[in-house]
Amino acid sequence: MPEVEFGARKIFLMLFLMLGPIKILVPFKVLAGSYEPRVRRRIASRAILFSAAALAIAGFLGRTMIENLEISLPVLAMTGGIILFIVALRTVLQPAANLPVRPTEPGQTDLGLALTPLAFPTIVTPYGIAAVIVFATLAGDRQTEGLTVAAIVLLILALDWMAMLFAESILRWIGTSLQVLAVVLGVTQAALGLQIILHSLSMIAW
Repeated sequence: MPEVEFGARKIFLMLFLMLGPIKILVPFKVLAGSYEPRVRRRIASRAILFSAAALAIAGFLGRTMIENLEISLPVLAMTGGIILFIVALRTVLQPAANLPVRPTEPGQTDLGLALTPLAFPTIVTPYGIAAVIVFATLAGDRQTEGLTVAAIVLLILALDWMAMLFAESILRWIGTSLQVLAVVLGVTQAALGLQIILHSLSMIAW
């Protein structure tokens, strides 16, 4: 069985668009912008903890199910390429899509929004979960690769946390630039997704 490997840089680029901070800035500002800094930190920290727990559980369960079904690694890699391509294409064609926001009564602190809609589905998107499952399964029993995937996920979640803490300042100074960056990343990842699909097809044919 041929091995399918992704470098740390590629994994980071793939997961950054799916789990990264660009898409959380506006929702967090709208939801928690009226709260004092202490409350915003609590909400941001809870959202990241919920997200980390969800990704760990989903990665473990998904990997177990895929391994039990004995799905070949080239097919799994092609699945990851398809997911990457679709998500990147969605980012390029619809970069400014926002989730509906539930209203909060004036003077009321709603810590529950850390779970939804911040952790789910803003940070932990369905396609982000799928990507983590794919990378965790491709790592297999290779401890170094598994730790690399885990470290990248934690790094991106740390960036999400920092982005929420400074959401207002980031949007004020470089908000437009971030949207442009998202489109650039989307184009790059769409091309990378197609490359992975073609490489996986060649491996299956081989």
